Amino acid sequence: MASSVKKVGKKIVAYPEEQVPVVSVGDWVRDLSKNPKQDFIHYLRSLFPILGWIHRYNLGWLTGDVIAGLTVGMVVVPQSMSYAQIATLPPQYGLYSAFVGVLIYCLFATSKDVSIGPVAVMSLTVSQIIAHVDKIHPNKWGGPQIATTVSFVCGFIVLGIGLLRLGWIVEFIPAPAVSGFMTGSAINIVAGQVPGLMGITGFNTRAATYEVIINTLKGLPGTTKDAAFGLTALTALYVIRIVCDQLAKRYPRRARLFFFISVFRNAFVVIVVTLASWLYCRHRKSKSGKYPIKILQTVPRGFQHVGSPHIDPELVSALASEIPVATIILLLEHIAISKSFGRVNGYKINPNQELIAIGVTNTVGTVFGAYPATGSFSRSALKSKSGVRTPAAGILTAIVVIVALYGLTPAFFWIPTAGLSAVIIHAVADLVASPAQVYSYWRVSPIEFVIWLAAVLVTVFSTIEDGIYTSIASSMALLLLRIAHPRGNFLGKVTIKSNSPKSPSRDVFVPLKPITGVLNPQLKVDPPAPGVIVYRFEESYLYPNTSLVNSAIVDYVKKYTRRGKDMTTVKYSDRPWNDPGPRAGVAAEAADNDRKPPLYAIVLDFSGVSQIDTTGVQALIDTRNEVERWADRPIEFHFATILSPWIRRALIAGGFGLGHGHPSKVTEIALVVPYRGGYSDSATDPETDLKHQPFQRGDIEDAEPSEEGPVVPVDTPFFHFDLAGAVEAAESGLPSGLPRAVSRESGSIGK
Repeated sequence: MASSVKKVGKKIVAYPEEQVPVVSVGDWVRDLSKNPKQDFIHYLRSLFPILGWIHRYNLGWLTGDVIAGLTVGMVVVPQSMSYAQIATLPPQYGLYSAFVGVLIYCLFATSKDVSIGPVAVMSLTVSQIIAHVDKIHPNKWGGPQIATTVSFVCGFIVLGIGLLRLGWIVEFIPAPAVSGFMTGSAINIVAGQVPGLMGITGFNTRAATYEVIINTLKGLPGTTKDAAFGLTALTALYVIRIVCDQLAKRYPRRARLFFFISVFRNAFVVIVVTLASWLYCRHRKSKSGKYPIKILQTVPRGFQHVGSPHIDPELVSALASEIPVATIILLLEHIAISKSFGRVNGYKINPNQELIAIGVTNTVGTVFGAYPATGSFSRSALKSKSGVRTPAAGILTAIVVIVALYGLTPAFFWIPTAGLSAVIIHAVADLVASPAQVYSYWRVSPIEFVIWLAAVLVTVFSTIEDGIYTSIASSMALLLLRIAHPRGNFLGKVTIKSNSPKSPSRDVFVPLKPITGVLNPQLKVDPPAPGVIVYRFEESYLYPNTSLVNSAIVDYVKKYTRRGKDMTTVKYSDRPWNDPGPRAGVAAEAADNDRKPPLYAIVLDFSGVSQIDTTGVQALIDTRNEVERWADRPIEFHFATILSPWIRRALIAGGFGLGHGHPSKVTEIALVVPYRGGYSDSATDPETDLKHQPFQRGDIEDAEPSEEGPVVPVDTPFFHFDLAGAVEAAESGLPSGLPRAVSRESGSIGK
């Protein structure tokens, strides 16, 4: 490749990345798409995954889908009305959301198990949003209009994220953070439903969880007859589940029968308490129109609010501060659930397509008057255990919801709200992380356990919104901390002898400093040859961590290698103010420096580096400049295991890896203040540059040939295929007669 030159100030400089073959921006563009037309067609087809399997649908799949669809339908009807109660909406809105969710999702799904519809956490968030808007604009908009607008705006945002293939942003929130706010939210919801279960009134059940718990305890003497229905329903739900689980273990051949009996416990309990409520209340209506217990009363038949949604711009402005938390819940809960079931059942979901699915569900749902819906953990688990075969099971569930909306609404009149509170508590309690799960967070990463605990406590003592933001902010802070404080180790060599005579012994490079619990403490680690330093990065070399890594290498060089210039011959007035060297007349300090080996080469293992940026290249240049000033001679920099062409390009731009044929030496590539051009005068003077390269051997390659030729390009002889080859090349150029270095301490940087 022909080199190009550019005028910088009064100097003509050659840019080294153009002197040897490197990957180009054109290569990057071409790699994006080999066939744009075909890729566009594939993108359009990927928007409708149903096209990939519907033509293969068969009776075997139909059986499993019918059973799973009907089973989930029996659960989603009482749950949807219960969750609408959490959202402070009439019960029919829960049914609207359930119908749209299960029907639309089957067209866009990449998960056969997930069931979309009203969920507890989203319902609680909707109730808080309604309360927030009503507080700022009293009685201006009704709760259903506010909830529908939230669904439309959040759905549109999530749909855009999915269409633009930005679903990877969800990966920045780790599992403990999600579990933390889900656990806190579950505790919040359960605490808010206990007053309804017991018939206790007189305080705000949407307040902070600890306040609700305190007020509930104070209100226990005011328990009403609702508790008879609520406590009975809750007890029955748990008894049926426990008994069926025990019988399934005792009689494994009939486990599936007991499973379905357990599944229908929600519908069974709601039917029983509704019948009991009808028998008790039908003749006890007071003159004021009240019944002795709180019941749902009239539930409108069918879809009463079908039509184009009315989106008030002023309402959207009032919702602006609440939209982020609602969007995050839609994203996190659904992706976490879909990934979980994909992992358990052995298939891979497409996060972007899943976001499109819930985006379309919520935008289309506004036409039916639905409020925000996302994936439900309990119903998805039920769907999976029922033997679902394809996403088409959602059609059967939608039919069940339609039948309930048009044929069962008269019976819904007598459902006691305490019974619905029991259904909510029973379903939501399973979202609380188990002690074993929490302990696993502690075992894997104590810091992430702290994040989980912080999310729970903030949610309990403040709000779900604060809990979500706390978990996300703390997770991002931990990520940045880990990037900014990477582990890195100075390496030595261990020779591993093989027990087989056919297998030769081999050299393995391990940290010089013993690592507790990883390496055998009795293991003898030999340092590299005197004058050679080997360092392994364990993180990408990016702007947050470059300064720390630079300091680690430079400090190590100054501690364990000889200073090139004899500072005892330099007057104090000519010494640097911040690094004066040994004191005059103190022979011990000078002798200590003389005992150290001179520095000749630094080998950097890039096997753990996937990215490098401009600041990283500048930091390497600074490292080279600092160690060369210390050694008072040019130092070879060898790089091992560079697996990215873009890292190779970046290092060449910094003047690394080149041999005699490329004398350009960069001194500054990340120019901040424009007082000089960024390249040394030696860039235009090959003789000057060669004079500063007495140890460089750019004409040879270090034993890395293959039958087809060199493993790595000969243009960059200081880039090596593996670490052993890099160390061998560095040691092969050392002056003869150097003594072996004694073992020395080393350590890792960061934490």
